[in-house]
Amino acid sequence: MSMSVIRTLKPNVTEKEAMRTFSSPGISAFLWRMRSGPLRKIAAAYVPFRLYRVRYELGRTPHTRLFALDAVDGSLDLFEFPRVPADRELLSFDSRNRLTAALSEDRSIELLREKVLRIVFQQGFFKLREPRLEITGEPNEIYLPYWLGFYGGGETARCRVMDAVRRRIEGAKASAFFEHWLAA
Repeated sequence: MSMSVIRTLKPNVTEKEAMRTFSSPGISAFLWRMRSGPLRKIAAAYVPFRLYRVRYELGRTPHTRLFALDAVDGSLDLFEFPRVPADRELLSFDSRNRLTAALSEDRSIELLREKVLRIVFQQGFFKLREPRLEITGEPNEIYLPYWLGFYGGGETARCRVMDAVRRRIEGAKASAFFEHWLAA
């Protein structure tokens, strides 16, 4: 992992807040510690996301939404933005704790199409006459911040993930995503 300047969305969770969440006395944190061992340390990690503008019609109403898909393997949850993040909402700095984009543009669009169709169908399956999406890529890739809590130790270390923008603990899919990156 070489050092390089990345542009990341400003986190909404400080290191101190993340530490407090990972070591909280709540039921979820307690069960995690019982299964995985004690919290050993935390670290920030940054995931590259590509921005896409998606246009579709629901009923006869046109919709335009801005989604971000992770550029590593497309498995993380989509982010939705009201607009392209402005420079004042981004930080630029050097970091080795960043994942590398590995997903081709074609595969990104294919995965995005599937995920957006699921979202649209949830809004009103019967209102969608023809599932036709117009997807346009935005020019800049941005990184999104996550906090990783490391539990256990030695061969049995586990990773718990907090989305540092949405301020929420992620599930097993995100934990597996980061554990795979750390093992590589």
